[in-house]
Amino acid sequence: MAVNRTPVLKRCRQLGIDPVVLGYSGKESKRQPKRRRKESEYGMQLREKQKAKFIYGVLEKQFRGYFRRAKSMPGITGENLMAILESRLDNIVFRLGFARTRKEARQAVTHGHITVNGRRVDIPSYRVRPGDLVAVAPKAKELLVIKSALVSNERVQVPAWLEVDIEKLQGSVLNLPTRDQIDLDINEQLIVELYSK
Repeated sequence: MAVNRTPVLKRCRQLGIDPVVLGYSGKESKRQPKRRRKESEYGMQLREKQKAKFIYGVLEKQFRGYFRRAKSMPGITGENLMAILESRLDNIVFRLGFARTRKEARQAVTHGHITVNGRRVDIPSYRVRPGDLVAVAPKAKELLVIKSALVSNERVQVPAWLEVDIEKLQGSVLNLPTRDQIDLDINEQLIVELYSK
């Protein structure tokens, strides 16, 4: 699989993303970005797509597949796309507070530390559906990584579309999020316009 080795904070500065969105503390990235000349319409659309891909850790081919699926679903394409991205298993693990960063959540899933409805799932892009129960696997409950994530994420606000039980280390998906429940600064309409050309 292709891996982007650009340092996370540098990439956040390039795309104008607050590192807190990815689970990093915002203290490290206080430098102002360099002044750029006026961005073209295409440049703005491309930046929004790159921002979404970077936040969710998705490559181009997979992102295009998500867009095609969102377009075929009933409703607004941009909102469907954001709901699909939010329903990825690695994102759910991060949102529930079982990992400090999105990359850590992805690794926890890949290493088989997460179960969905009692079954071990090691695919970060697995789509979680409403009613699914996401839990930390019994063998992984004592892992230092997960314990430290729980301690550091005590004050993290779990979204309204998720429900978490910290004692049992499990959470359930109440429903798929609507656009106003997703707190990311992404203009999905620009992504739709870019792919519609």
